[in-house]
Amino acid sequence: MKVLVTGGTGFVGPHIVRALAAAGHDLKLLVRDATRSRELPGQPVVGEMTNAVSLGTAVEGVDAVVHLVAIRQGRDEDFERVMEQGTRDLVEAAKQAGVTRFVLMSALGTGADTKDLVPYYHAKWEMEQATESAGIPYVIFRPSFIFAGDGGILPTFAKLAKLAPVTPITGSGTQRIQPIWADDVGAYFDRAIDLDPATNRTFELGGPDVVSWNEFWERLKRARGIRRPSVHVPMGFMRVSALVTERLPGNIPLTRDLLKMLEHGDNVVTNDDATQTFQLPLVPLDEQLRRAA
Repeated sequence: MKVLVTGGTGFVGPHIVRALAAAGHDLKLLVRDATRSRELPGQPVVGEMTNAVSLGTAVEGVDAVVHLVAIRQGRDEDFERVMEQGTRDLVEAAKQAGVTRFVLMSALGTGADTKDLVPYYHAKWEMEQATESAGIPYVIFRPSFIFAGDGGILPTFAKLAKLAPVTPITGSGTQRIQPIWADDVGAYFDRAIDLDPATNRTFELGGPDVVSWNEFWERLKRARGIRRPSVHVPMGFMRVSALVTERLPGNIPLTRDLLKMLEHGDNVVTNDDATQTFQLPLVPLDEQLRRAA
């Protein structure tokens, strides 16, 4: 099958691209700079999510679209322009091109009740709405925290646990997460391309283990033989810190919007629809931590 992947050069994208290529799919990769995809299988197609003409060119001749593009920080208009309007333009181009499958990366926590919490959730919700209303058979995934050894937040956590004299835990540390390994996310996207029972459904994705933030940090330190104590940092202090750090250049891991999402509640799946439908073996959390050591 001929598949267009957007966002294939980000953190999770290469894991999904390699899973699709390993399954034998013929890939096109929408990129702003062709040099960024040199290490990935697939044909680079230069274009922009903000350029509807380039999106129309990208979807020519493809059977399926895997849409991964997202931004995590920026102005409200950036989220609307890149994620919301970009997705509307992409699904319209895909519809006009006769695409028969559209697979979207959303995020766990996205929903009608959270869409006005932060711009990121609002953009993800609008992306879901555009996908569902396009008239193209679709699959939407909402993953929890995605872990890998080659990027994302886990290496940052590991460095913090190793170097900091104490491990800072935001708030009480009692809220729960359900991390999933990046290669498992890639396997889900691969299967979604042609699995009929998944058609026109939204799936929450999480790994086999649900842990509180307190438990996560203990497991991470145990996996690395670290014995440093933990300290709980009040949320108010974290908000003040975020006010400063989010004004720094680059991709800042701590922002006020991130804290809002953390405060909102647990980041765990609410059903087992994904595991029952896809029947994939998933990497346990302790093994995730060992692999990322």
